[in-house]
Amino acid sequence: MTIEKSKDDNILKRLLHNQLIIPIAALLALVLFNLIADPSFFAITMNTDSTGNQVLSGQLISILNNGSELAILAIGMTLVTAATGGQDISVGATIAVAGSAMLAVLCGGNVRPEAIAAPIIVAFLVGVVVAMLCGAFNGVMVAVFKVQPMVATLILYTAGRSIAAWINNNQLPIIPTDSGFGVFGGFIPGIPIPTPFFIALACIVVIFLVLKFTSLGLYVQSVGINEKAARLNGLNPTFIKWLTFVILGVCVAVAALIKVSRLNTINYQTIAADIEMDAILAVALGGNALSGGKFNMGASILGAYIIQFLTTTLYKFNVASAALPAYKAIVVIVLVVLSAPIVREKLSALWRKIRSPKAEVEVAK
Repeated sequence: MTIEKSKDDNILKRLLHNQLIIPIAALLALVLFNLIADPSFFAITMNTDSTGNQVLSGQLISILNNGSELAILAIGMTLVTAATGGQDISVGATIAVAGSAMLAVLCGGNVRPEAIAAPIIVAFLVGVVVAMLCGAFNGVMVAVFKVQPMVATLILYTAGRSIAAWINNNQLPIIPTDSGFGVFGGFIPGIPIPTPFFIALACIVVIFLVLKFTSLGLYVQSVGINEKAARLNGLNPTFIKWLTFVILGVCVAVAALIKVSRLNTINYQTIAADIEMDAILAVALGGNALSGGKFNMGASILGAYIIQFLTTTLYKFNVASAALPAYKAIVVIVLVVLSAPIVREKLSALWRKIRSPKAEVEVAK
């Protein structure tokens, strides 16, 4: 009986220290709440969209759709967090900058062009370069000048949206609806699943292949755990930290493509507003330490969709958008408390205390 008790304790200990336990528990809690409050939350129907295509609709489809750019951002944010022990709070503003650059290329300087002035792939590559430059700037501030990440990225957080407006002379260009650009934020004709989900899936496959067949993940974790030891082992912590910000820049450009494509235009002040907070929360919800070091990319991506699940649930029950940060703040508090090692040790000790009387009775028998 003592051996069985020891095995149970070991199983519980592994479970409490498993990184996926927090996001899975959060997901189950949201699913259970919606099943009790309104089972229709999970209904999926086939409807006709504004272009006449048959598409899937429902709350779950909205989660896959709207959570996709957040999942993409969570990829880059996870790497930055793991390598630097800090977070990039400028991703929302950088989305505005990259999106504005894409619009400038597509519209050719006209506010309402009759046709796009350049191929979409060219505009996207310009957006990627712009976002990578923003990421490189943040990376230099953090890796070279040793500025704390949140302080360094505060520069673009403050100035980014003004830069975005300056790119298009503070005008709001509108891309022609027949240009095909709207497909990236909508639906591919004949396919009922939102395009952003496929884009996110492609990004997820790419990053997992990179982590599997290169040493990027190992290098990032090594620098995040012990920078001095990583340097003694031949790594260049400055370059690795800088590289994570550049990779995040690529993720930002992809998210900008989706964001701008949804409306075929841009609002510099509201596009991707506060999305950086959701991206950071996705990393935390995935059980990753915000102080850097080891990370689980799959857990961060799962965390991103859970954050969107929470947002969709709150909107479903008519919670005002202005009140959403308050609810998310509660989630942050719970996550921080549950992630604390002392709390997990207390839970393990409580479980052993609950089981010990039962074990003693069984041994006596």
